[in-house]
Amino acid sequence: MSDDHSTHPHQHTKAVADQLARTAGHVTSVKRMIEAGRPCADVLVQLTAVRAAIDRASRLVLEDHVESCLRGAASNGMADDEWARLKEALDTFIR
Repeated sequence: MSDDHSTHPHQHTKAVADQLARTAGHVTSVKRMIEAGRPCADVLVQLTAVRAAIDRASRLVLEDHVESCLRGAASNGMADDEWARLKEALDTFIR
């Protein structure tokens, strides 16, 4: 998806990984609800919770990007390139 060749630490890496692990468990639970024939309203409530969990992880990734990637790119004279990558990522995410 990205052709970024650099790696650097991000403040929220563990929090994002933990959030996604919890979300994966939640998705598995929702799948079991569907297989068990639970009411659609109950399933939809849980799917809304899954979406919110993904949104929380996304916000952390965005926060890291702004704090680490954009700040680093600005100090290296590559802010325009990083802004373009951010715009592309946001366009994809918002679709």
